[in-house]
Amino acid sequence: MTEGGKRRIPTPTGRYYEDFIVGDIYEHRPGRTITESDNINFSLMTMNQHPMHCDANYAAKSEFKRPLVNSGLSLAIIVGMTVNDVSLKAIANLGWKNINITGPVFPGDTLYAESEVLEKRESKSRPTQGMVTVETRAFNQDGKPVMDFVRTALVPKRGHGVGD
Repeated sequence: MTEGGKRRIPTPTGRYYEDFIVGDIYEHRPGRTITESDNINFSLMTMNQHPMHCDANYAAKSEFKRPLVNSGLSLAIIVGMTVNDVSLKAIANLGWKNINITGPVFPGDTLYAESEVLEKRESKSRPTQGMVTVETRAFNQDGKPVMDFVRTALVPKRGHGVGD
């Protein structure tokens, strides 16, 4: 759109069912650096008292020699990174499966993620919606894998989303 000779470019607001193509890979950016405070606050908020997340002295005696980031926090951040590309228009998350922790995450690590569209199918009971399944893979700043999972979301077809 132009207005007085100036272009107006709206921020992308997610994808409709028709926008997903099996085999496409979305690179989720920016990355997210996890701080020690993030880790301790999340662990305390969720009542996870494992000393590997909040006791540096305890963690120093482990094979990792330092605290680990709570895997629930890593999962939450990685899922959050995918929202704009995968589920911003979604009606509902239908489930996660095969959540795998494939490497340690430490305070100070920066996480990056990508999601590959594995499958999509129209809903039989909801003709204006469809199910989209993606596999998300997460990596640290060195490109080492730290987590992967499969997620399915119920997504509206074009013209049938909230506010359309």
